[in-house]
Amino acid sequence: MARAFLFVLDSFGIGGAPDAEQFGDVGSNTLGHIAHACQIGEADVPDGRTGPLLLPNMEKLGLGLAAHAACGEWPAGFSPTPELKGYWANAAEVSKGKDTPSGHWEIAGVPVNFEWGYFPTQNPCFPVELTDALISRCNLTGIIGNRHASGTQIIAELGEEHIASGKLICYTSADSVLQIAAHEEAFGLDRLLEICEIAYELVQPYNIGRVIARPFVGDGAETFTRTGNRRDYSIPPPEPTLLDRLKDADRQVIAIGKIADIYAHCGPTDVRKASGNEALFDATLKAMGDAGEGDLVFTNFVDFDMLYGHRRDIPGYAGALEHFDRRLPELIKQLQPGDLMILTADHGCDPSWPGSEHTREQVPVLAFGPDLGSGSAGSLSTFADIGETIAKHLSVKAGPYGKSFL
Repeated sequence: MARAFLFVLDSFGIGGAPDAEQFGDVGSNTLGHIAHACQIGEADVPDGRTGPLLLPNMEKLGLGLAAHAACGEWPAGFSPTPELKGYWANAAEVSKGKDTPSGHWEIAGVPVNFEWGYFPTQNPCFPVELTDALISRCNLTGIIGNRHASGTQIIAELGEEHIASGKLICYTSADSVLQIAAHEEAFGLDRLLEICEIAYELVQPYNIGRVIARPFVGDGAETFTRTGNRRDYSIPPPEPTLLDRLKDADRQVIAIGKIADIYAHCGPTDVRKASGNEALFDATLKAMGDAGEGDLVFTNFVDFDMLYGHRRDIPGYAGALEHFDRRLPELIKQLQPGDLMILTADHGCDPSWPGSEHTREQVPVLAFGPDLGSGSAGSLSTFADIGETIAKHLSVKAGPYGKSFL
């Protein structure tokens, strides 16, 4: 049986991007800096995780070797001679952005060779004609925020004002995105989603890649929590991706979490929503049992980026990695002869780095299967090699931008 399982650990970079200087990210290293902080006790949490970063299962898949190849340094506590199981590689991105769609589209065989539009860092950051149109067309009392911000922080800061005034919380980041937050109950989830559809139409002249609906619940700043009803309104990839090729070949593409939204629902045949790494992991295990010959299960584990990378939470990121690693054998146990599993990432988000944005880094590519050997797959010059490796494994048409590393 030939099946494929592609799992993106959102933002799990390993440093060493050859073009990091263009992004102001020279020296960023998500894995390396987390491992160093753990080694010197800066990631210890009272009544929580302590000590060196322990990722024994991913280390056996070649994580430390990939990191060393990317940046020339061993993550603290990692062995240069692990008991290797599977093929490993380090991959550099060629897309022009370090955002989620660019990374994912390139992973699926379509690098982004155009420049996204971005909102400036000045306050207010949105063009007046855009906000005026949004307020008018959606019959709003107004908007608040109107700046670059961390989503959780701006909700804590402005959530109570939003509930009292009915004004939407609008913000952006270094990504090509307009994010709109509203209280699910006080404002209404359906109304928020309708507004985001209109906003998606309004941002097209600015070449903005996504509008994200960010619903939340809670009674005040201390209890506001974003819910799993997030919705991304994304422009479609400029060319057919691996997902489209599989769908055209009558294969199942089971998209878990935010995968379907990232690809503007182009390609997935089965969309399964889940909120948080634990629920995503459980949904993935279920999907692996449902997948048949020639199918792909594709999951984005979002918490690494959303909860820890952007919040610059080193202990939280370390704990999430260790928890994922402890559960990884559950995924491996689901594999059957002929299967291929690949762990990778879409960009970095170094929690030790200034600011709250993504960081331009290489990513690990860890490939494993019951019939697969072990060793180095080299340094990949594009994430597209990941998608083309899966295309070859599943015997579907090759794309034009990458090549199989197996």
